[in-house]
Amino acid sequence: MEQSKGMNIRTGSRMKKMFTILLKTIGVIAIAIVLFFATVFIVNVISNKSEQGKIHSYGQLVPVDGKNMNVLIQGKGEETVVLLPGYGTGAPALDFKPLVEELSPFYRVVVIEPFGYGLSDGTDKERSLKNIVSEIHEALQQLNIHRYTLMGHSIAGIYGLDYVNTYPNEVSAFAGIDSSVPTQGGVDEELPIKSIEFLEQSGLLRLIKKVSGDPYAGLPYDDETKDQMRMISNKNSNNSTIMNEMKNFSANFKAVKNLTFPKNLPIILFVQANDTETKGWIPLHEEQIKNSVHEKVVTLEGNHYLHHTKSKEIVESFREFMKEVK
Repeated sequence: MEQSKGMNIRTGSRMKKMFTILLKTIGVIAIAIVLFFATVFIVNVISNKSEQGKIHSYGQLVPVDGKNMNVLIQGKGEETVVLLPGYGTGAPALDFKPLVEELSPFYRVVVIEPFGYGLSDGTDKERSLKNIVSEIHEALQQLNIHRYTLMGHSIAGIYGLDYVNTYPNEVSAFAGIDSSVPTQGGVDEELPIKSIEFLEQSGLLRLIKKVSGDPYAGLPYDDETKDQMRMISNKNSNNSTIMNEMKNFSANFKAVKNLTFPKNLPIILFVQANDTETKGWIPLHEEQIKNSVHEKVVTLEGNHYLHHTKSKEIVESFREFMKEVK
C-alpha cells in the first residue's frame, strides 16, 4: 500500500510538471503568434508609407464627379481605342503596356483608370453599373473624345455591355479580352470579402505576394515597370472603392442579364482557348454575339490576361476585323 501511495504521488508530480510545461509551451506559441502578426502589420504600414514616395506619376488627371481620374493617352492615330481594365488591376495603364505599344502605331490609345485603380482617386459613391459607366463617359467627355472603340478586359465586358447600350452613338466597335459575360456561372456565389479585408489590413496579403514570387516573370515588362506595378498594387490593394465594387458584382451582372450588344455594332471577342474554371467559356461568348451582324470570336492560348502575352495577335486580328467591317 505504501509503495502504491508513493507511486501515485510521483505520478501526480510528473503530471503536474507536464501540465506546467504544456502551459508554458502554449504561452510561448501564443506570444510568437502575436509577435508574428505585429511584425507583419508594422512592416506593411512602414512599407506602404515608404512606397508612396517611390511611385512615379504617368498619364494625366481628369476631373470627374469632383475627383481626379487618371488617364494615359498614347499614339496619334485618327481612330481611338479606349482600354478598360479587369477587376482589381493595380495599375491599368502599366499593365496594358504591351497592348498599348502594339496599338499606338495605328490608333490613339486611351487607357482609363477607374476610381480606385492606378493613380486615380478613390470614391465613396456606390460602385453600381450606372455610376461606373457614367464616370468613364464623363472622363472621355472631359477629354473631348466622342467616337471610339471600347476594348475591355474581364469585368469590363459587363461594364462595356451597358456602356454601348447607354451611348450607342459614340462607340464604333467593342473588343473583349477574355471578357465577362452576363450568363457565366458563379456570379451569385458569396465572396469572402471580410477575409480579404483582413488579409489586406493585417499585412498578410503583402507577405503572401512576397513569398509567391514575381507574377510578371517572363512577361514583357522591364524591372522598373514591374516595381511600379507592385507598389501601386500594394497601394490600391482592396481599398474601399475596390471592395465596394466586389460587393456589387452580383447586382451588376444581374443588371445586364437581359442586355445584348446593338445588332449593327462590330464585336470581336478574344477568348482564352483553354479556360478550365468557367463551364462552356467559349460557347458563352459565341452565344452572346450570335445575332450581331459583324461578329468574331478569336481563341488564343494563354491565361486570363491574354494581353500580357498575346498583344501582337490581338492587334493584328483586331485591325483585320475592322478592315473587313469597313
